[in-house]
Amino acid sequence: MKKNLFLGLAAIAAGLCLTACDSKKVSDTESFVTVSGLNPLDFASDSTGLYVITSKNMEVCLTNFGGRIVSIMVPDKDGNMTDVCLGHDNIADYEKYGAEGCNFGALIGRYGNRIAKGQFTLDGESYQLPINNGPNSLHGGGPIAFHNRIWEVEPIDEKSIAFKTTSPDGEDGYPGNIEVKVTYSLTDDNALQITYQATTDKATVLNLTNHCYFNLSGDGSKDCLDEVLWLDADQFTAVDADVAVTGEVLDVEGTPFDFRKPISIGVRIDDETNEQIVNGHGYDHNWILNTKGDITKPFAFLYDPNTGILMNMYTDQPGVQFYAGNFLDGSFVGKKGVKYPRRSAFCFETQHYPDSPNHPEWPSTTLRPGEEYKTTTIYRFGVQ
Repeated sequence: MKKNLFLGLAAIAAGLCLTACDSKKVSDTESFVTVSGLNPLDFASDSTGLYVITSKNMEVCLTNFGGRIVSIMVPDKDGNMTDVCLGHDNIADYEKYGAEGCNFGALIGRYGNRIAKGQFTLDGESYQLPINNGPNSLHGGGPIAFHNRIWEVEPIDEKSIAFKTTSPDGEDGYPGNIEVKVTYSLTDDNALQITYQATTDKATVLNLTNHCYFNLSGDGSKDCLDEVLWLDADQFTAVDADVAVTGEVLDVEGTPFDFRKPISIGVRIDDETNEQIVNGHGYDHNWILNTKGDITKPFAFLYDPNTGILMNMYTDQPGVQFYAGNFLDGSFVGKKGVKYPRRSAFCFETQHYPDSPNHPEWPSTTLRPGEEYKTTTIYRFGVQ
């Protein structure tokens, strides 16, 4: 790529990392079209831009609005470059649909997934979070949650970029002043690596993740239920009718939640004889990973039989929320004007378990002063 990083309102000078406040105006910057067909001018505003990282066989576009992944271009079995994630092709649509709760490709925090009734107690003090998902708090809860804010940009090199933000004590009800840095990197073996780092000055809870919607067919106009999933997990956490965890841990054996042998996702997704399928409207659950934090072992793979694209997934987190796009309904207009229908993409949100602050028997999400929150997830692409 001739242009490895386009910073919509940010420019790179030698040895100097510039943010939107002190950068060139986009009108002063030569426009170009990415491999994915995105035009950086469509992402330019007083504070936002399109950012591109590249490797030998991949291109990933991002925006600092919500720290979002906009596109992921990888080769299919015939060598055709294919966009394997859903999103929008302009900043106006991200802002519009983001206000409606659309999280395409977004960084999620302070707490990914649901906290029941938006309440938890830490060190004897009770906290109330915004309620935004039935009776619960989802993905941070408030209007200034991480997916709806402008992140500071820190370019690194042609393969890597970091987004940074701060969240003050009491924001959206959470304790502690926290500093967060998320780094997106491409590797030479066709992987997108996401590393999350954070510190706090007061005990708090933190559970960061990314909400990328993957569709390995490259066609977001229809469902992708023929895609094949293998997921290394013997158990998952049960949910109630509001899709909040109940505290019960269930075995996958003999249920539609058993992906320990590869199977097409659509085969059992509507098995209404299973209460958990009914409660989640399909798959929208946290699987407890057998990898137990070993990032050298894949915890899952997703495969599309049409394009031949294979995505192996790795994480040091104890769980993953597999969400099968059950609430997509065609109302979100995506890239190239495509309206994304139900189950046209899948999310694999690596995480600690939902509502962990209210379940002390589960891995802790408490972060204290002097500690560093650091976790990594890798999505590696190939063809089968």
